[in-house]
Amino acid sequence: MTEHLFIAIASILVFGIGAQWAAWRFNLPAILLLLISGILAGPIFGFLNPDTLMGDLLTPFISVSVAIILFEGGLSLRFSELKNAGGIIGNLVSIGVILTWVIISISALYIFNFGWELSILLGAILVVTGPTVIIPLLRQVRPSGQVGSILKWEGIVIDPIGAMLAVLVFEVILATSVSAATSVAIISIVKTIVFGTLCGLAGAAVIYFLLKRHALPDFLQNPVSLTIVVVVFTVSNMLQHESGLWATTLMGIALANQKSAYIHHIIEFKENLRVLLLSALFILLAARVELDKLIANLNWDMVAFLGVVILIARPVTVYISTIFSDISWREKFFLSWMAPRGVVAASISSIFAISLTQNGFEQADQLVPIVFIVIISTVAIYGLPASWVARKLGVAKPVPNGVLILGAKKWSIIVGKKIQEEGFDVLMADSNLNNALEARSENLETYHGNILSEFALEEINLDGIGQLLALTPNDEVNSLAALRFGEIFGRSHVYQLPSNTKRQETDNEVSNHLSGRILFDDDLNFAQLAKHITSTEDLSMLEITDEIDFDEYFREKEDGSRPIPLFLITNNNELRPFTQNHQLAITSGVKVIYIELESVTVADS
Repeated sequence: MTEHLFIAIASILVFGIGAQWAAWRFNLPAILLLLISGILAGPIFGFLNPDTLMGDLLTPFISVSVAIILFEGGLSLRFSELKNAGGIIGNLVSIGVILTWVIISISALYIFNFGWELSILLGAILVVTGPTVIIPLLRQVRPSGQVGSILKWEGIVIDPIGAMLAVLVFEVILATSVSAATSVAIISIVKTIVFGTLCGLAGAAVIYFLLKRHALPDFLQNPVSLTIVVVVFTVSNMLQHESGLWATTLMGIALANQKSAYIHHIIEFKENLRVLLLSALFILLAARVELDKLIANLNWDMVAFLGVVILIARPVTVYISTIFSDISWREKFFLSWMAPRGVVAASISSIFAISLTQNGFEQADQLVPIVFIVIISTVAIYGLPASWVARKLGVAKPVPNGVLILGAKKWSIIVGKKIQEEGFDVLMADSNLNNALEARSENLETYHGNILSEFALEEINLDGIGQLLALTPNDEVNSLAALRFGEIFGRSHVYQLPSNTKRQETDNEVSNHLSGRILFDDDLNFAQLAKHITSTEDLSMLEITDEIDFDEYFREKEDGSRPIPLFLITNNNELRPFTQNHQLAITSGVKVIYIELESVTVADS
């Protein structure tokens, strides 16, 4: 028995994290692969039976996990994004919810021949989109303008609203009379808003004061914040069923928009935790699906229902919600093409189906397979061609192949010009006005200021920029910049120069995890680069062919001279710097930017 439990736990991790990696590797929607993996692990291969594994803990685990995910989503919402898009977001989560609910409910009533109770409940369940699907897709697509902010806010805020609506419908269905149903509806709405708001703001206040007054050491900030999120969710749910999702979402939003307390550790921790929870949730939920019922619902009625959800409900909702806005028809079209369903729809349908079946609603067992088919279909239909659709509509930001170069010295300006000549975006940054003006005189886009300042990221336009080259003579500044922008570009896309001095005591050097990837060659530090790059003629370009052996060409010559490769331009037109500890793949057709050194003189300690 114990071995079977270990196999089940291992299958959750292997299938979940494996699906996340495959989604990243092949640029696919992670949710789609997670659902397929869950079905493989559960009903097909039989490795995982969630009900046997977790028993009565399954439903609470799902609910708490969703609450944590929504809290993490709330941490990404900034009120500044509402300046231009607030009206559209408000319409989508109010008028849009009602329209979607009505259209889907009517279609379920006539297509599936459900009673009005199940039809209205299914409509309520499917109004949600959710951050579990939207945010990964937005990172993949990188929409420009207001579109990204609108979809992110809608996806996060609509989850607790949809959950509240579904619970409200569920309670009304079980009410014994019209008057009782009306009373239940009014009381539930008021209690959810009041208790959820009070609990959420109270939880945010507790975390704020603990951080503001430095009452917590760094190593306790994450576990304490996680504990408070779970407590807020639990207390709010005790006061009013399913108000906890609204409480945790509001709690995240409140913390994200305060300026005093430093919450970076919490944000980073919650992002990592979200990946684990999201993987586990979809594996568990998909593994509970009864395959025969899922297959039985793959018919023309389902196709018609999906047509209503995708081709009627979403476009009508977007059109009416944006009718008085100034966004373009291209942006409206993309908004209409981005409404995949996520974990909240899956979890709510699973919970309600059991209760309704026990209360005599025989068709309630169809809710779960229908919802899962909608989730899989919308993720696939919206997600797989999302990048292509965004590019065709002209609402996608350019692929971030460009570089942010910190330090506008003469030699780094020359490097920036060479990279720009090869067709890549270049942004030079320097706090020295003369250096910034010199870079600007060479027709390079320039930012004058300290990129480590609190407000720099609000001022810098990083569209098309995907990596950092920290090229200042100050090793500590380079490392701090790598740490800062590692959060934005990813640790694998921030680079810095090797130390300016050769220290005998390695303990004095900056640790690897506190610095960027070390560029070029250990001997090629700031002083050596400044010495050997004095004009554009010092930078050469070589295209690798079948007749040219890379290792032979760039080896040290007998007289001590050698060419040193600096950058690789791949066949896909991607710029990749050479680093000390990673060998780039060299194939025919790639281009190498390099410098020719007669000899390398190591700087004295």
